[in-house]
Amino acid sequence: MRIAFLVAVLAGAVFYTYVAFADLGFMTRTGRLGPGFFPRIIGLAMVAIAIWIIADHLRGRDRGAATPGRWSDVASLTGLALGYAVLLWLLGGFLASVVFLLAALSMLNPGRPLQNGALALVLPLAVYLLFDVLLNASMPPGLVPFPI
Repeated sequence: MRIAFLVAVLAGAVFYTYVAFADLGFMTRTGRLGPGFFPRIIGLAMVAIAIWIIADHLRGRDRGAATPGRWSDVASLTGLALGYAVLLWLLGGFLASVVFLLAALSMLNPGRPLQNGALALVLPLAVYLLFDVLLNASMPPGLVPFPI
């Protein structure tokens, strides 16, 4: 059953990559990066990772079934993702990402508050600088106006 799921994931990744290459332009007419730049990178990475996981599974090197105690983490992360969607609408991209990462890292990486706080600030700041400053593509605004 697991190999069927992995093949379905690979098929979805191949389809996503096909759409990224066939329908989205790599560059705009003005010579800037187009809407297909990141989807192409993500699609190729998804295909490569799916092939790698399938190869590991076929070689018997996978780690086996998921441990039953980890389903609580899945449920918690699902709840955090839903909360992130609400915060994204309320606070905007930067602040919602900081709050989400701080909560998720505190849950998954307990006992390291300094490292979790640093990552929760540095990663959204890097995304902000990449998209808003370098690529001139603004992050989602929220209902509450903030300077970032």
